[in-house]
Amino acid sequence: MSSARLLKLDRFALRQFNNSSYSGTRIFYEPELFEQRVNVYYQERLALEVEFRDTPALVQGYAEFCKHLFVPNFTSARVSVLNITDENERLLRTRYEARTEKELPVLVRYFPLSLVGGNESLSIARYLDVILYSREQCIKEALALGEDPPEEPAPWRIISVKAQDEPHETPMQPITIMRNAILSEGGSGVPLNRHLYMQAVEYWKSRAIVI
Repeated sequence: MSSARLLKLDRFALRQFNNSSYSGTRIFYEPELFEQRVNVYYQERLALEVEFRDTPALVQGYAEFCKHLFVPNFTSARVSVLNITDENERLLRTRYEARTEKELPVLVRYFPLSLVGGNESLSIARYLDVILYSREQCIKEALALGEDPPEEPAPWRIISVKAQDEPHETPMQPITIMRNAILSEGGSGVPLNRHLYMQAVEYWKSRAIVI
């Protein structure tokens, strides 16, 4: 991959690609081509930002080192969140899950994909929320976990991709906010913000992911 790219796929995000067992947005697309397409779109957005004083290409995330790039969905990725209703509430399941071997497992609530009608029952998302961490933050987290830090010079690294219908950030799950507060256990080291946490609770109390 070209070292001139401003956005680089992080190894943490690679688990989402061509992996039917991943419990989140699954992207059936070649990672190299995905990175290329996202970089092209980012350059186009930067040009518009300068020429027309458009809204910033990168939207501020939950911390200074986190940004969002909202890209029209060019993949087959489907929405992986459903509203909880009286009809489907009985289908909800829970399990303990860790995103990597070095993370603490946490309790997650979800709809099994097989019980909600399979992949075809989920609509193809309108947007991809490409979540970026600064290179410096990725180095900090890698060192905290005893892993090799990224060597590529790209200033931003793609650490996750969310398929969704909204062209703006949606609240992360409350348990993710709590886990992020623990740097040594796979989080980003950002202290818990009670206001943002309660916003997340309000959003997620009536929704659940599909796995």
